[in-house]
Amino acid sequence: MTLEEGDDAPTVTAANQDGEDVTLEFDDPTVVYFYPKDDTPGCTIEASQFQRERESYRDAGVEVYGVSRDDVDSHDSFCESEGLEFDLLADPDGELAEAFDVELRDSGVTTRTTFLLADGDVKAVYENVDPDGHARDVLLDALDDGLVTLPE
Repeated sequence: MTLEEGDDAPTVTAANQDGEDVTLEFDDPTVVYFYPKDDTPGCTIEASQFQRERESYRDAGVEVYGVSRDDVDSHDSFCESEGLEFDLLADPDGELAEAFDVELRDSGVTTRTTFLLADGDVKAVYENVDPDGHARDVLLDALDDGLVTLPE
């Protein structure tokens, strides 16, 4: 079962698109979104919209990480082709998916699931999301819930 609101956030480490290990501890507001596969239509929409909202997320003090079962080279190519300036974490063995209890489909890819985390806890979970508009919705929820604010 997927982690739920109020659960402790796991501490995880994974390689980003540059092959650098990134450890996520979730003290500060953070979005981790799991997606099925690089360079597919829905995943490209979702990643592009997180990129488009990147400045607003940064202004609100929120880090964004995408995660899929793709490897570092695939993530590097995806970041390059889509102009992504946030980290995509490689999870070829499904260790991050397991840490977050994200469901794997029969094909071995993760279901589209997003987590909003802060203060070491899961603040919100979005399952089976529509990628179009999702990046904006998560940010608006964080603002509405008072988890973050935007500078005036």
